[in-house]
This record gives sequence, structure tokens and C-alpha cells, in this order.
Amino acid sequence: MINNFEELEVWKESRNLRMQISIALKSFPSEEKYRLVDQLIRATRSVTANIAEGHGRYHYQENIQFCRQARGSLTETLDHLICANDENYISTEQLNNFRNQYALCLKLLNGYTAYLQKMKLNESSKLVK
Repeated sequence: MINNFEELEVWKESRNLRMQISIALKSFPSEEKYRLVDQLIRATRSVTANIAEGHGRYHYQENIQFCRQARGSLTETLDHLICANDENYISTEQLNNFRNQYALCLKLLNGYTAYLQKMKLNESSKLVK
């Protein structure tokens, strides 16, 4: 049983992605500090924050909703990374590495969401009996 959101693989991998992006952002031009850099920081922090907040909720449906928010922020992150590549702030190789990390986080997030949905159904079927 998972007692803390920090034990969730999806949170760990999303945190890793956030930290890797943070490192890359240090090389962005200063004029992007309050534009693309800020957008990427907020989007990546939103992924892990939503996973954590959902885990702290009492009902499965609430947790699922926060996972959906995290998935949206994760996808937003990828879009910002594509923009960074278009502007030559990150290389195509870096973008591809981030795409791989994104795909892993998305797979884990979808799996976690499916697990929560299954647990919700199991809980509701017990109430009917």
C-alpha cells in the first residue's frame, strides 16, 4: 500500500522530468525568463503538484480529476518543449529525450488513472451489495 505520494512511480518520473527540464532552462536566453521559461516551470510543477494533491484527496473521483489535470499539464509541457526546439533553445536530440520522458510519464499517469477508476468501481460495487 502506498502511504505517501512520493512513493508513486508516476510522481517520481514526473519529478525527474521536471528536474531535467529545469536544468535545460538554465541555458535559455534571458528574454525568455518571463515567457517560455516561466510557462515550462509552471507546467512541470503543475504535473507533480496535481498528482500529489489528488493523492491527498479522500475520494477516488477527486484523485482521478487531479490526474486529468496533471495529464493536461504534462501535454502542455511537451508543447512548450516543441516551441523551445522551434526557437533553437533545445536541440532535436534534447527534444526527443524529453519526448521519451513525456511518454513514460503519460503511460504511468494513464495507468495510475485506470487503477483509480478500477478501485472506484470496486468501492461502488461493494456499496450496492
